[in-house]
Amino acid sequence: MQADADEAEIAARLSTLRVEHRDLDAAIAALNEGGTADQLQLMRLKKRKLRLRDEIALLEDQIIPDIIA
Repeated sequence: MQADADEAEIAARLSTLRVEHRDLDAAIAALNEGGTADQLQLMRLKKRKLRLRDEIALLEDQIIPDIIA
């Protein structure tokens, strides 16, 4: 039972992170299209997006079992 609860928590966290990742995509695109993009803000958003991608990958690895070939 505990494993199911843990997996459900991980799935919920993954969903939240994916939404945030998509939101950052939109924010970065909006800044780029604006023409007067704040480079520091743009860099911070891109770094946050990369951190989210890494966290998403880690959580996906926890859910998907390793296949030993």
